[in-house]
Amino acid sequence: MKYFKKLIGDRIYLSPRNSEDAEKFAEWLNDFQVTDYTGKSAKVITLDAEKNYLEKPSEDAASFVIVTLDKDEMIGSISIEKIDHIHQIGTLGIFIGEENYRNNGYGTEAIRLILDYGFNYLNLNNIDLKLLGCNERARACYKKCGFKEYGRRSKERFVNGKFYDVIYMEILREDFQKENKEYIRNKNVK
Repeated sequence: MKYFKKLIGDRIYLSPRNSEDAEKFAEWLNDFQVTDYTGKSAKVITLDAEKNYLEKPSEDAASFVIVTLDKDEMIGSISIEKIDHIHQIGTLGIFIGEENYRNNGYGTEAIRLILDYGFNYLNLNNIDLKLLGCNERARACYKKCGFKEYGRRSKERFVNGKFYDVIYMEILREDFQKENKEYIRNKNVK
């Protein structure tokens, strides 16, 4: 697969999604280890459906694959979706599909890259997300990246025979910029 280094970090880069990756996405999106925490395990994703999805990128999203710098291996996906340029808002979505790369800081690095892009290139002011209340690993990662909880909906998602709360989190541009750090290593204009 050919990937393009749109946003370069320390160990990874973000490349635009490619329809040639449909088979890998279909594999990941049919794996309970990936989808249970996203609340999407009930969906059945076919290869054709995933190809169609990847061939028609959404106009209100900035969608990328997460690729390792050292091996050029695609390990997951990250996006800002539901982008509303008038209100300067968007919604974060992420998953690490390759099991060997989970719990090693790759998700944190990918989130920081896309937040830098979202606030400093897309001119967003607020990026939110939602996660299952039982997903403590993701919640800790989001907090580490500066997200704050702003709400909770009780028993919103049904996964594996149980209902789970959904936590709503957000980060504002001003809070992200307080760190005064740049995560995108290949910026030209400083």
